[in-house]
Amino acid sequence: MKVVTTLIIPALAISFAVPTFAQQKDAVDSQVIEQLAQIDKKYGEAFNNNDAAAVAALFTEDAVFAMDRGPVYGRQAVEKQYAEWFKGSHASDHFIKIDPNFTRFLVPTDNVMRGGEWSGTWQAPGQKPVQLNGYWSEIATRVDDDWKIRMLTYNITPATAPATASAETK
Repeated sequence: MKVVTTLIIPALAISFAVPTFAQQKDAVDSQVIEQLAQIDKKYGEAFNNNDAAAVAALFTEDAVFAMDRGPVYGRQAVEKQYAEWFKGSHASDHFIKIDPNFTRFLVPTDNVMRGGEWSGTWQAPGQKPVQLNGYWSEIATRVDDDWKIRMLTYNITPATAPATASAETK
């Protein structure tokens, strides 16, 4: 009985400690969060200035941009996609909100997963501005002493349909 107790108690202690260490390892320190915030700031400025080259400069050479139309591979293709979007149209008021529960180090720790909500205004030629919003996620990776976007995904939340009169109110 002593042998069983001697083995079970340390095993239980280890089983409770491992998730605690894993959570600490996943936590992203405040310095990295501040560095990643610089990507967000630069992205917003470049997007609001309709500057495809400046947006693409935030991505790694081998980046993947996963969109509803399918993935785009590489920094040059990302730049081409943004240039196409910006041609004749105007983006403004780009804003993101980071979900702090989403931000995690990946192994190795020079990769960070994060995401949240986004919103912005889009105006196509000859049309009124449209407010868009949705969710995004990315994997950022450390390149030398800087952070770059390795993978970005987003969606556009469908607009809520206007309320229609029910049969009873007609």
